Amino acid sequence: MAPTKYADRTIPKISLHDFENRIDEITSQLVHAAETDGFFGLINHEISLKEIEHMFNTSASFFSLPDSTKATVPFSHLNAGWEKNAQIRPSTGQPDQKESYQMQFGSNMSGLWLPDTVLPDFKETSLNFMRKAQSVSEKLMICFARGLGFEDGYFIKAHDISRPESQTVLRLLHYFEVDKTAPVPEGYYRAGAHVDWDFITLLFQRAGQSGLEICPGREVSTGFGIGDTWTKVEPAPGEIVCNIGDMLMSWSDDRFKSTFHRVATPSDAAVDYFGERYSMAFFNQPCTDAQIQGPLKKYPMVTGKEFTQAAMNRNFAALKAKKEALESVANGAAVAAS
Repeated sequence: MAPTKYADRTIPKISLHDFENRIDEITSQLVHAAETDGFFGLINHEISLKEIEHMFNTSASFFSLPDSTKATVPFSHLNAGWEKNAQIRPSTGQPDQKESYQMQFGSNMSGLWLPDTVLPDFKETSLNFMRKAQSVSEKLMICFARGLGFEDGYFIKAHDISRPESQTVLRLLHYFEVDKTAPVPEGYYRAGAHVDWDFITLLFQRAGQSGLEICPGREVSTGFGIGDTWTKVEPAPGEIVCNIGDMLMSWSDDRFKSTFHRVATPSDAAVDYFGERYSMAFFNQPCTDAQIQGPLKKYPMVTGKEFTQAAMNRNFAALKAKKEALESVANGAAVAAS
């Protein structure tokens, strides 16, 4: 396997300070970032570092529970619940080295919250944090609506978390500690290269827990095109790292870029972080009945449910092709050795 090529790109940092009075300036900055890198950092937003750290501590308390307890709220087809080593990326054909727990606002969480007797205040703390992340997201939605020529509330209405059709998710992630003394297997990633299917993702990271890498270069939301040069994104205290998802890329007629990213496995003991890694991803997903079509109508109109299903189908087809390619290589090696 060829060594990874890296470039020292700098992703934009955008301040939401004094949002109401600076909205035109912020809109211009967000649109430029969306058209180029597809990634940007948010600072001076409304969620304090103390609140973020409290949610990280809450997340750690969940993952510290026995697997048998977490298994009582298993991942469901409704995109909610707990999984462990179950997510396989088409880019690697191997499971991500992590566990996660996905939470939503509405009825899709029925039976998937742990009772307070098991984890006191977990549900209330999580929902309060999710509402704060939604508030930040809605500021971004106003700016992107203006950038695309829609009315201010266009995207907010499509992502109404009060409706039973809401699909927005907060995903708590726990990447396992990596043994510094053992060689890293080929194709082993904490999270393999992928794009997000949603509108926009807000990623919360802990300073010092590195690993996120991005790879700009994708041109159409229906393709798996990927560049070959990566950039490391170091976490900063309190900063929210945001990336455009496939849905917004399609909704903008491919004007805004959904960028490949991954969480690399540490390999250099001098610079990489080998310990347990925690992050939280807030995926803005439109309601299932939201109508999705860009201003230029490059793609046919689909609903939020139809778009998500199509993205899942593409992912499944790519994963199947990856598995077949890996099997072909293995069979070829077996024949050559016989």
